[in-house]
Amino acid sequence: MTNKILPKVFGWMFVGLLITFFTGYYVSLHPETMLKLFGGWAFIVIIIIEFALVIFLSARITRMKPSTAIISFIIYSAVSGLTFSSIFVTYELGSIMYVFLLAAIIFAVFALIGATTKTDFTKVGPYLLIGLIAIIICGIINIFINNSTFDLIISVAGVGIFVIYTAYDVQQIIKLNQLSVIPEDNMAIYGALELYLDFINLFLRLLQLFGRSDD
Repeated sequence: MTNKILPKVFGWMFVGLLITFFTGYYVSLHPETMLKLFGGWAFIVIIIIEFALVIFLSARITRMKPSTAIISFIIYSAVSGLTFSSIFVTYELGSIMYVFLLAAIIFAVFALIGATTKTDFTKVGPYLLIGLIAIIICGIINIFINNSTFDLIISVAGVGIFVIYTAYDVQQIIKLNQLSVIPEDNMAIYGALELYLDFINLFLRLLQLFGRSDD
């Protein structure tokens, strides 16, 4: 069952990432669209839609039809691409590709660890959640104080948290699939969403650390 579910999970995760990056890149080529997205209430609406879709998928994944789960995940990936468009005008394209490759390698290593290690990562779950909440709060605080050193510390801590989250989530996906608490097709989408979020957050933290600004 383990070998059967993980290829589906990673396959759908890859589809989601492609949709997000291509949507973001396409939108970045249209300055007027970006001004509308980031210049008013539209941005807040997009963020609300993103959160709503994640909550909807997580809360109803055991009961929804596989087609509904797939459509919801695709819509979420596309909506995320709208907010992602900002990185294509903030950073050099070559830098984005370099960091994406770096994130992919690190992600793959820790995903492999999660899939093969005998270490039980479920024990660190509560600590990961506390760490995640801490960096979110620190990030909000730093919006107001705008301290570059503090921002660096937050980014490094974020990388550490999300690489461990990657191993943790892979292990959780395997265990949930073995328990058959979620239908397999839906499990693939649920797992893809969890790992998609891990990868995106890892990528963004690495981009903050190593990305080159596009002057």
